[in-house]
Amino acid sequence: MFDFFSKSRPSDQFKSRSPGRDTETDRARVGAILDSIKQALSEATTEHTGLKTRIDDVMARAAVTVGNDTDEYLTRDTQDTQYQNLLGREIASGQLRLSELEASIAHYRFLKAALLSRFPDANAKPAKP
Repeated sequence: MFDFFSKSRPSDQFKSRSPGRDTETDRARVGAILDSIKQALSEATTEHTGLKTRIDDVMARAAVTVGNDTDEYLTRDTQDTQYQNLLGREIASGQLRLSELEASIAHYRFLKAALLSRFPDANAKPAKP
């Protein structure tokens, strides 16, 4: 029976790859995943930092329009009240996004830790020939 298969393609014998090449291929696959996680983590961290800075700036500007008298809200100009309401909505929206980013960053860190726990040599550089 094996003779039948070998006669159909005498020049095409099965050969497997070398273990070194398999290891290199596996490392490249895991490396691509790790690089994607690192990039997502870096981008989310950068967005979080920038947004936090902008929210702090908006909160400082909002504090100026609030005033410091106990009855300031009674004598506030309509334009200042509208500006205060706008800033309040923007701050709330920004803080919601900060919360989402913090959760995402925690998830990316978990994914990175899980990947490195399953493939501890993922950070190792492949040996140069």
